[in-house]
Amino acid sequence: QAAVARLRAALRDGGGFGRVHVAPASGHDVPDERETRLVVLGVEQPHHRDPGSPAQAAAAALLDSRGNAPRLYRNTLVFLAPDQSRLQDLDEAVRRHLAWESILAERETLDLSPHQVRQAETQRDAAAEAVTARLPEAYQWLLTPTQAAPADPLTWEAARLTGQGALAVRAARRLKGDDLLAASFSGNRLRMALDGVPLWRGDHVALRQVVEDFASYPYLPRLLDPPMALLGAVGDGVGLLTWEAEGFGYADGFDEDAGRYRALRGGQVVSLTDPDAPGVLVRPEAARRQLDAEQAAPVPPGPAPGTSGSGTAPAPGAGTRPGPSPAPPPDPRPTRFHGSVALDATRAGRDAGRVADEVIAHLAGLVGSNVRVTLEIEADVPGGAPEHVVRTVTENSRTLKFDSHGFERE
Repeated sequence: QAAVARLRAALRDGGGFGRVHVAPASGHDVPDERETRLVVLGVEQPHHRDPGSPAQAAAAALLDSRGNAPRLYRNTLVFLAPDQSRLQDLDEAVRRHLAWESILAERETLDLSPHQVRQAETQRDAAAEAVTARLPEAYQWLLTPTQAAPADPLTWEAARLTGQGALAVRAARRLKGDDLLAASFSGNRLRMALDGVPLWRGDHVALRQVVEDFASYPYLPRLLDPPMALLGAVGDGVGLLTWEAEGFGYADGFDEDAGRYRALRGGQVVSLTDPDAPGVLVRPEAARRQLDAEQAAPVPPGPAPGTSGSGTAPAPGAGTRPGPSPAPPPDPRPTRFHGSVALDATRAGRDAGRVADEVIAHLAGLVGSNVRVTLEIEADVPGGAPEHVVRTVTENSRTLKFDSHGFERE
């Protein structure tokens, strides 16, 4: 219990994982959810290089089931386990800390002098620091379930954690570096998964189903937050100018009776906020067929110029009295919009969402519109940006495919 308590303290920084589960007693302690989580195994489940380690067996059991029910979202769990050869050092440090804690708890019974109490407190604190130092030395194995293709068996990749920082931060960094975890996802990579597995259900697939697929199947890329990452990927894929070659269409739904998609878009900005919305991703070929058919739909003819409503030309000489002057033509409709707005940096997500819902969505919904949105970020840091912030921002900017980015020194 003392080691688990220290382990929980060492994992307060979750490293971006949805949750961190420390030393679960059974699958009941690890909920079946769509966000990716780090499961930290207990000291009684160590890992070693030989096949079938206690850690791998425990991880496989947690991955397969949640108690008596099979686990659905199997692509959302990664595991951190202690090294069997390092557990002895950790155990000795924990025992030493508990021994000094016991001595201090019985200070009156042992009739310790104030000087002896101070000595015991110093030894206890040193033992606690030793436990804190031994934890990252012991917990160094990252176990990740992988699957190359749907028909292939599940395999386990074991990697040692290196570097500095909190355990969960180091785990997330190693997973991203090994391309086993992604914080964001692009539209063209989603298109590759839709075509390659394939994930299409006929000419389309429900957005909700795509989110379920990515959270469920280890042969798909593992996303840190599948619902939100996929919402971004769908918006990216639909908004591409090359959406037919690299992306897909998107519709609010499919009308089974009419055999057509409702509010079908392709090559337009789409703002999505709800991963459980009833929208569908549409194969580009099917989307193009409907869009072409809608564009080619005939317009009912009106009366020809110089004819009456019945289509009969007026008789010669008729209507000699001058009629009313024709109404002036209406002003042409505006064909371009531009705007800029400053966002509160502490609430940028909320404010950007309002702009998307209240401005961009109206423009993107117009037939034939081409909406371009550019986000510019300027930050002045008088005290200088720390190295870890520079590294994180640079890496994320590269992952998110910024056109340009960089830090400057005065």
